[in-house]
Amino acid sequence: MKNIDSFIRPDIRELKGYHVEDIPCRVKLDAMENPYPLPDDLWTMVIKEVKGTFINRYPDPKAAGLKRVIAKQLDVVPEDIIIGNGSDELIQMIITAFCGFHEKILYPVPSFSMYEIIARALGRGTVEVLLDDKWDFPLDEIKERMMDGDIKIIFISYPNNPTGNCFSMERILRIIEGFEGIIVLDEAYFDFSKKTFLSYLKEFNNLIILRSLSKIGMAGLRIGFLVANRTLIETIVKVKLPYNSNILSQVVSRVVLENRELIDAQVDSIISERERLLKGLEGMEGVTPSPSEANFILFNTYEEAIVIYNRLIEKGILIKKMDDSGRLKNYLRVSVGRFEENDDFLIGLKDSLGEP
Repeated sequence: MKNIDSFIRPDIRELKGYHVEDIPCRVKLDAMENPYPLPDDLWTMVIKEVKGTFINRYPDPKAAGLKRVIAKQLDVVPEDIIIGNGSDELIQMIITAFCGFHEKILYPVPSFSMYEIIARALGRGTVEVLLDDKWDFPLDEIKERMMDGDIKIIFISYPNNPTGNCFSMERILRIIEGFEGIIVLDEAYFDFSKKTFLSYLKEFNNLIILRSLSKIGMAGLRIGFLVANRTLIETIVKVKLPYNSNILSQVVSRVVLENRELIDAQVDSIISERERLLKGLEGMEGVTPSPSEANFILFNTYEEAIVIYNRLIEKGILIKKMDDSGRLKNYLRVSVGRFEENDDFLIGLKDSLGEP
């Protein structure tokens, strides 16, 4: 027998992968998904379009039809868009294209864990900067660290996952202006914050905007896209796999976006429920929620997070338990669900709390 461990890169052997809980529960509020299914009228349109799709043929490598719809809605040109198999693949493309070996990416912590996981999987270095006590950018520290010539990319989640807040726009602009490298604004939760840096693309040629369709109801399709200036686009395309977006995902997401008003109604409901859920948590003794502009809420309690987490699972309610180490120790994150799901969660959480 061969020693398989000896074939594995030492840094990969030590890498902690992204963990997804697979716990069947009647109320699933752990993954920042749209809790509403596609409306029946939209399903009818989707099925009609899918029936005319030739899955025996390769998909359009440029995803031209989907890009035209996105471009029209964002008021950009299709040539400035790249479609990815989720935002994860786009993050991988960006790091591959612009960050060489022995170079680094920078990102705040806590933030989206895939920035670190993908960079380390590609053999690139990482630099972490702790958010301040209001979950905002420590501007002076970031400005000091970004002067390091080895740092080639800065990733900024806006709103930030898992804290739910949008960082100070003024601080971010100062970073963009002063950094001699690529700035990635990950706006996966834009639809719930309505805040964007899209208008700054013409002013800053080192800026990339990331978006996702997962959070507004198409998580199963794995469609993400980025918008940037033409030079950056042409560079990223060089490392893009030719058929990275499958034909069914392209067709279904195009039809859904062409009828976006039906999805926007669901987004409005999620935003309304977020505010109701936040008030419910704020009024609960022993619970401290963080303000959110996303479709989830980060909170902690006076009891250990793992205790509350397990008690909720016993009640058939699944939320997200955060990392036990660092700033997120004893924190939990709940996705905004439907009205009745949010009520079940609030009742279940209150019942799960002991005496303060």
